[in-house]
Amino acid sequence: MHRVTLADEDDFDGWRDAARALAAANVPPEAVVWQVGDAPSDLFGATAAALPPAPGPLRVSRQFIDLARTAILHRDPARFALLYTLLLRLIARPGAIADRADPLIRRIEGLAKGVRRDIHKMRAFVRFRAVADAPGDDPRYVAWFEPEHHIVRVNARFFVDRFHTMHWSILTPALTIYWDGSVLSEGPGASRADAPQDDPVEAVWKSYYASIFNPARLKIGAMLKEMPRKYWKNMPETALVADLIKGARARELAMVQTARATAPAGDARAAWAALRDEAAACTRCPLHRPATATVFGEGPVDAPLMLVGEQPGDQEDLAVRPFVGPAGQLLDAALAEAGIDRAATYLTNAVKHFKFEPRGKRRIHATPDAGEISACRWWIEQELLIVRPRIVVALGATAARALLGRTVTIARERGRPVSLESGAEAWITVHPSYLLRLPDPAAAAEQRAAFVADLRAAAARL
Repeated sequence: MHRVTLADEDDFDGWRDAARALAAANVPPEAVVWQVGDAPSDLFGATAAALPPAPGPLRVSRQFIDLARTAILHRDPARFALLYTLLLRLIARPGAIADRADPLIRRIEGLAKGVRRDIHKMRAFVRFRAVADAPGDDPRYVAWFEPEHHIVRVNARFFVDRFHTMHWSILTPALTIYWDGSVLSEGPGASRADAPQDDPVEAVWKSYYASIFNPARLKIGAMLKEMPRKYWKNMPETALVADLIKGARARELAMVQTARATAPAGDARAAWAALRDEAAACTRCPLHRPATATVFGEGPVDAPLMLVGEQPGDQEDLAVRPFVGPAGQLLDAALAEAGIDRAATYLTNAVKHFKFEPRGKRRIHATPDAGEISACRWWIEQELLIVRPRIVVALGATAARALLGRTVTIARERGRPVSLESGAEAWITVHPSYLLRLPDPAAAAEQRAAFVADLRAAAARL
């Protein structure tokens, strides 16, 4: 009997090395006991044979490696043995990986599917809460999450990339991960009591979420499929769901009898004002230090059209309003030509602080980097939730990256709708400052006409 002891539940490298040595020695699956850490190997503590010496190269398909790397994160204790059994089968018959009718392959693919779903749920349902050790200190952000499988380490890079400039911790029962802005580290598991239970802004979000809850559109089955009840208790907005569902029928009847008045718009305005006030004290990235102020969005909170620029410029930073400088004046003229009323449009920026390089008495615009865009993405996501525009126009590559979460080539994406997670439809065009930089008058006139056409096409979708 061969006993394999792995370092952790997600120790793919350890499993791979042991499986390769065992397979090279033709050790059958029933002669191997897999364990993690100091867990007992069998009921009677039988003596285990030493592992065979490390073999030479053992060729298996990339498809199997990718499948094994994911499936091994599942909580099923049989996963190590199942994968080793499949490995031996594929060594004998490499093409068997394509046999979707094979019960073993279907079972392992089911494990991998469950892991991928859990990875997605963690990314969707982790909620950070701000914690300050002392008045005036920069906040730390702490979240509590209960994964179904061993996905915390493999998911850590997602949170590092998305919240690169924040100091945060994610606490789970088995493992805690910390990011201090430069180094990712691990700690022992925690309990829910170790995480903060709320923060001051949550009361506003709960009020707003309750006000926009539409019982007439409630589909409990579909909601539970995407958001199982186990996640509700850890998110401020879903803490209300159970009570809202209980009263859904009564509220639906009330909605039939009474037309919606102005209360929802008032609630949205209050939520927007709270978000703006919170953003005014934002320290998520270093840009808050040299900037004059946070330049938040402006416009109707029920605007069907939202325009998103890159960042405030020098004049916007001083006026604390978006699009008031030369690019804003060009935008106003283009909006008027396209038949769009600026006063009925919500305007904001992907990055809320002015990034610049000082040159004497002048402040020269500098393009935000990926970390700064990521740090500010939370604000634009909340603006989308509150305003709920039908059409969003991204002015430039930075705005498009903030909305889509990926690098965007304007020439490739321009002129066609792109669906956003919020349900809105995005259109991508150039930033008006690009038009100001064109030295050739003929090219500038041509590009300006194309810009107006983009705005007109987006407005036509309304």
